[in-house]
Amino acid sequence: MAPLHRLHLCLCLPLLLLLPPAAPAPVTTPVPGPRTDWAACKNISRELLQRMATLKEPHQVLEETHLSEEDPKNWPPRIRCSDACDPSTLDTNNTRCLRRILQGLQHYRDLLGSDIFTTRPLPWLESALDQLLGLVQEHGRLPRHTMAPSEAWAHPLLQRLALQRLQSFATVISRIFTHSASPR
Repeated sequence: MAPLHRLHLCLCLPLLLLLPPAAPAPVTTPVPGPRTDWAACKNISRELLQRMATLKEPHQVLEETHLSEEDPKNWPPRIRCSDACDPSTLDTNNTRCLRRILQGLQHYRDLLGSDIFTTRPLPWLESALDQLLGLVQEHGRLPRHTMAPSEAWAHPLLQRLALQRLQSFATVISRIFTHSASPR
């Protein structure tokens, strides 16, 4: 029986050598998506941070108050590790990160247009957010959300909390935009 197995192997080996080599795996080139103007995003986010640093709290008692939100899961959108905003991932695929940034920008833009800020409008802040939204919205558009009305007595507290969170968010996105705008 052993000579028969050798015969099969001997007959199959020449056939394997005659077969054309397997075609190489097709090289997939990424489909070019919308281009983000990283330099413009970097400049606007830096300007946003500088201007936010000049904001003065109109209620002195709130100046030293530390506020925390009741539902940290839903308010406000935060950039997480799973959003792939780290430098190595940003260089290869920035879609998830830009989606999260878009959600945050839209959230804060909606918040600034809500009843919380009717007594203290911040048009320059809304304008900066609108500019950033215009640059980032190439990666998807989100519908505008109306915020639930709040009690008038809570507006100063909610304003302070919103501006603190926006400043933190703006710091993070400014770092992301600065990295992405740097030449490689």
